[in-house]
Amino acid sequence: MTGNTESGYAPVNGLEMYYEVRGEGEPVVVLHGAYMTVDSMDGIVRELAKSRKAIAVELQGHGRTANVDRPLSYEQMADDVAALIGHLGMEKVDVFGFSMGGGVAVQLAIRHAEMIREMVVASVSYTHDGMHPEMIEMVPSITPEMFAGSPMEEEYRRLAPNPDDFPILVEKLKQLDMEPFAWPEEDIRGIAAPALLIAGDSDVVRLEHVVEFFRLLGGGVMGDLAGMPASRLAVLPATSHFIPPGSGVMDRIGWFMPMIEDFLDEPDEGARADG
Repeated sequence: MTGNTESGYAPVNGLEMYYEVRGEGEPVVVLHGAYMTVDSMDGIVRELAKSRKAIAVELQGHGRTANVDRPLSYEQMADDVAALIGHLGMEKVDVFGFSMGGGVAVQLAIRHAEMIREMVVASVSYTHDGMHPEMIEMVPSITPEMFAGSPMEEEYRRLAPNPDDFPILVEKLKQLDMEPFAWPEEDIRGIAAPALLIAGDSDVVRLEHVVEFFRLLGGGVMGDLAGMPASRLAVLPATSHFIPPGSGVMDRIGWFMPMIEDFLDEPDEGARADG
């Protein structure tokens, strides 16, 4: 916690959910990826907080938010974040989500549409097979020992209320990633919030899937004739999901932050072009 950051715990849905608030202005909720924390998202939070009120959240079992006796699911995590938004007395927010946090943001826009003004989601799919097959095949082999000495394990042990629960988090995230899902296309089409989709060209999510996601949101049209859609797509070159260090999506904040600012500053008026 630095500068003018406020922090606290919100009692939501049986959790004591940790959050930090930084900056002033229109509120934007920041949702981290799997194994990550508020600290991991510091770069994007600092940038957003220059012109907005950035609310960074730690989801169930991550960081300072202790685990509870229930599986991890995108739907439940979205409900938890919605409850936090209500707890903080906010009616409508923008949201930024990376990877798992992007999935949570999408479910927020589906399940709590009245709360979401615009969303920015990076490295996210709306179906299980939207990820590369190699990723799906690799997940069952993940063990807590694979994280030994890693920054993710170190950060968990430093911040978590119960540092020895790291193997429980690994198992729950494995189950989340192994559980096949396919959110209905009509739910995606029905998302009212304009979206900025961001993906690396060598990301964990297949580019074909990202483009189809964009089409379902009204994108992929000939703007000259159909008008510009409310949603946008950005594909970052030479960019992976996380590895090697320096090449992941969240290493490209300097590239995509101007796109986010331009997108979030867009006036609310205007209907999405038909795709």
